[in-house]
Amino acid sequence: MSNYIIDHLKQLEAEAIYVLRETAAQFENPALLFSGGKDSIVMAHLAYKAFHPAKLPFPLVHVDTGHNFPETIEYRDRFVEKLGARLVVGSVQKSIDEGKVKEETGPDASRNALQTVTLLDTIEENAYDACLGGGRRDEEKARAKERFFSHRDDFGQWDPKNQRPELWNLFNGRKLQGEHFRVFPLSNWTEMDIWQYIKEEDIELPCLYFAAERECLVRNNTILAISEFVQPREGEVVEKKSIRFRTMGDATITGAVESTATDYDAIIEEVAAARQTERGNRADDKRSETSMEDRKKEGYF
Repeated sequence: MSNYIIDHLKQLEAEAIYVLRETAAQFENPALLFSGGKDSIVMAHLAYKAFHPAKLPFPLVHVDTGHNFPETIEYRDRFVEKLGARLVVGSVQKSIDEGKVKEETGPDASRNALQTVTLLDTIEENAYDACLGGGRRDEEKARAKERFFSHRDDFGQWDPKNQRPELWNLFNGRKLQGEHFRVFPLSNWTEMDIWQYIKEEDIELPCLYFAAERECLVRNNTILAISEFVQPREGEVVEKKSIRFRTMGDATITGAVESTATDYDAIIEEVAAARQTERGNRADDKRSETSMEDRKKEGYF
């Protein structure tokens, strides 16, 4: 009798599918948070595999800051249509117009932190009791503290010291009225795992993940692509470089890396040699040592 051996990617896939199915089983009205980035794309792909041939038992929820890369929005709409999923969009601009949040001003203003209010409003309006997120523990030290099932109180806040044990992968989704959970099926994945899985499954991604000649500038030691939202200031030089993005966020805060990687194999080689986390070029994470944890405690993704 031959030995039954599966590789680490199949083990991670099985674990994520188990978490996705457990979420659908334990909660009445879950949703999948979708940014158009590689992690949320992989998570949606896994959800498709978990429930096929049935349709996804939850909608895809995108919090639109209004400062997204156009390529991301174009990909999002195409991907949702291909998946046959329902898309729910929460608008940061609407939150600003309604006076719920105040837009930052100044040279390095960002809408990133404003997403929290829009997200919590979207969760409350649609009565979601669990939101699936693509966060991974290797990304950032605050995310390393997360459980698979991460409890949020009735204000949407995260208390890292008040989380449930998950011995033997037994998940406790019990909650009080008004509380909800964030669920992270990709917790044990790494950036390398994500890219190897994308290659193995031949998953289409936004073109921004692949190197191309793009106009850009360097601001605060971060390479930013020229766009509607990023224009040169006095003294800044616009150059054309071969760059790509390791992570996807607002055009105003998402830094690029110089690269010639135009296919999956080249990107995997590049990731293997990298000595900086993929979020190392995110301006929102550089505001303080605890910026991610502070935002998560307020209800961020």
